[in-house]
Amino acid sequence: MFLKKVDGIIGSLLARVWPRPRQPGSPLSPVSSLLLIRPGGIGDAVLLAPAIGRLHEIFPSARIELLAEKRNAGAFALCSGIDRVLCYDRPGELWQALKSRYDVVIDTEQWHRLSALVARMIRSQMKIGFGTNERKRLFTHAVDYSHKNYELDSFFALLKPLGGEPPAKLPLPFLTIPVAEQKNADNLLETFLDKPFVVLFPGASIAERCWGAEKFRQLAIRLIDDGLSVVVVGGKEDVAAGSAIVDGLSVLNFTGKSSLCGTAGVLNRSQLLVSGDSGVLHIGVGLGKPTVSMFGSGIAAKWAPRGDQHVVINKNLPCSPCTRFGTTPPCPIGAKCIQDITVDEVFLAAHKLLNLRKEEGGF
Repeated sequence: MFLKKVDGIIGSLLARVWPRPRQPGSPLSPVSSLLLIRPGGIGDAVLLAPAIGRLHEIFPSARIELLAEKRNAGAFALCSGIDRVLCYDRPGELWQALKSRYDVVIDTEQWHRLSALVARMIRSQMKIGFGTNERKRLFTHAVDYSHKNYELDSFFALLKPLGGEPPAKLPLPFLTIPVAEQKNADNLLETFLDKPFVVLFPGASIAERCWGAEKFRQLAIRLIDDGLSVVVVGGKEDVAAGSAIVDGLSVLNFTGKSSLCGTAGVLNRSQLLVSGDSGVLHIGVGLGKPTVSMFGSGIAAKWAPRGDQHVVINKNLPCSPCTRFGTTPPCPIGAKCIQDITVDEVFLAAHKLLNLRKEEGGF
């Protein structure tokens, strides 16, 4: 929140007065190095992976580096084609980026100005980013952005100034799990490896996106009664919810016990993921897994998974979605948009996808 206030005041001012970059006077020479800037959470990082893969196809011999932050840097271990990941909230690594020179810098942040200022300061012939406010002055090529577009497609749009078009069909999976991390996940799963199981992720970045441990528990009971095994995943902040869900049930609980890559390894062995609007949801999508997701305050047009193997449950209340550029106002009606989603709705959606997967020989 503090950084957002700094961005809104100081970042806005600097973006207005900082000199514009010099426009390239001739066609860009062969691209040998690119830097992508990706602040924010895990979801953005994961959905950036296909664009990174496309860059690697366009410039196969180019060095691709990421300037991320500590909270999302781990997600890039799931992305192939990256040569180095730096974190701007580690001063020494930010300095490494600032003193380097790249042919192209791409700022993938959608609204805040500080990342655009960093892109402007880094030496490069070409600077690409979303022109959503005064930040557009800081790029040689400003790209339009809309909340109505799937975030993955918006990231592909950043490649157009480089002549990069999105693939005709999105390759799935578009995430890769390191071999050691998959082995660790398999060791955790043990006897669950020989039976179909569903993964539940009860976590949420904000309270307005939290469906609730009790509802996840009731869903777990329904799934077990339907002959399925259940695994709960999450970070340290989800340990209390995980314990409440599994209490007295034959359910594996990995909350707080696995890294992000380890969680991806568990998802990779599953038949289905049930989650709210979260970074873990996008990891499931990137691994090609069917998902049931619950949306309310978040913008489904921007974040919800696409395709027949995904079911998105959204009550579409008049007041939702209310999130804009990463900021969600406090809800005066107790997040009714997410709380009105019933266990029956989620179970029936999961049952439908699992039956479809069974018919297709998925398990």
